[in-house]
Amino acid sequence: MPKGKRNYQIPILLIIGGGFLLIIATVLIAHQNVPAAPAPAAPFEEETYPEIPRVSLADARAAFDSGSAIFVDVRSTEAYMASHIMGAINIPLAELEARLSELDQVQWIITYCT
Repeated sequence: MPKGKRNYQIPILLIIGGGFLLIIATVLIAHQNVPAAPAPAAPFEEETYPEIPRVSLADARAAFDSGSAIFVDVRSTEAYMASHIMGAINIPLAELEARLSELDQVQWIITYCT
């Protein structure tokens, strides 16, 4: 090799190889820090009362449109204030039995909570 000229091939390969290893290490570390997906929620088990008939959405809509039913929102007052069916009355479920006399027993009473 002539005087003053050096072989730079080996240091360049070391820099490229080191950079490649650094990229791989970064990817592996980043992959380990990704939070695991949350476990799926347990299916909601609704309390069922077979003695209480369910109202289909179509029937409830028809009753709403014709004004033939009273809609009673049995959620908390806070939930009712956040949103509710237009014209619905709020009687929280815990108070429903004590306040039934407030409702017109001749009309169809449809309670809802969602």
